[in-house]
Amino acid sequence: MPYVSESERTRLIEVRRRIHAHPELAYEEQATARLVSERLRELGLSPQGGVAETGVVAELKGQGGAGPTILLRADLDALPVHELNEVPYRSQRAGLMHACGHDGHVSALLVAAERLVAQPSFAGTVRFCFQPAEEGRGGAKRMIEEGVLEGVERVFGLHLWNELPTGSVACTAGPMLAAVDRFRIVVLGEGGHAALPQRVRDPIVAASQVVQALQTLASRWTDPLDPLVVTVGRFAAGTNWNVVPPHAELEGTCRSFSRATYEALPAKLEQVARDSAAAHGCEVEVHYDRTTPPVINDPAAALLGRRVVQRLAGEAAALSEGPGTRAMIGEDFAEFLELRPGAFFLVGSRNEARGLTHPHHSDRFDFDEDALPLAARLLEELAREALTPVG
Repeated sequence: MPYVSESERTRLIEVRRRIHAHPELAYEEQATARLVSERLRELGLSPQGGVAETGVVAELKGQGGAGPTILLRADLDALPVHELNEVPYRSQRAGLMHACGHDGHVSALLVAAERLVAQPSFAGTVRFCFQPAEEGRGGAKRMIEEGVLEGVERVFGLHLWNELPTGSVACTAGPMLAAVDRFRIVVLGEGGHAALPQRVRDPIVAASQVVQALQTLASRWTDPLDPLVVTVGRFAAGTNWNVVPPHAELEGTCRSFSRATYEALPAKLEQVARDSAAAHGCEVEVHYDRTTPPVINDPAAALLGRRVVQRLAGEAAALSEGPGTRAMIGEDFAEFLELRPGAFFLVGSRNEARGLTHPHHSDRFDFDEDALPLAARLLEELAREALTPVG
């Protein structure tokens, strides 16, 4: 199924490739924002730039009468990754790359806007939100602080997703993507000579026990049906082979799905770290930072999306469970869902026949551009369905 016209498909690919070739990091998306604003003005809209520094917002009022306002969101930023793909649209900026598909998200939302402008028969308003700084820099929160959700009743977004084949869409109700937390634990002991362990309080031994004990948070503290990941990604201690250092440092991440686990996790992690270190005569300083909450889809909004996907692509295309329909990655669209009901969708973009299988954030990441038409239509039809009067 083509989903869009040939000219729309051409624009989807051209815009995506133009953005891909000129990636920009968080809060530096000046050229990308200009491209977005220019295209929105060509469509007859009045974009507001400079939202959260480099974000762009525009509105389209339907001709079907009064109704609610819904928000459609795409993210703008690239990653500090050096691209290794040998493609005509390869990144022209060394060390920077669209390695997560945001170039496709922007392209899809622009074509969705184009189609909605062409047939504005819905009742209500569509707010198009082109957000900067999704990649861990708090762009969604800043846009919210600057009023992007004022008057909005529901929110929708999507992500091209190389864990699912092109033509499929994950329409998951409830928790879909994980909360992302970051922790740093400093284990404080008492250093000394490596040959005199009885005279030291060894922070390396204590920190090693802390690493092991933290794994019990997932295996013994939470319900096995409630996913939790606790990973220590950095362990630093000492400066010399025959000296016990006075302290050791651990850094890592926690990923959780449920609201209950998310709320209880900081205190529990600190308790486990403190008790484990105390068994070896050491103390701890725990620094626990929230990055993004979990993406929890409103069941009614997820069902709306499921109906749209089934209508566009067939019943089998709408997935609600199984591999690729949930993930322990984070996505700051969660900030919107904390304040408004809505849903986030994972649009399959994997094509094994074309070798488009590399994971997100890889220096060889690329996605199947055949996924773009369905992504654009999904955004368009989400708006139409959400703004169709009931009865």
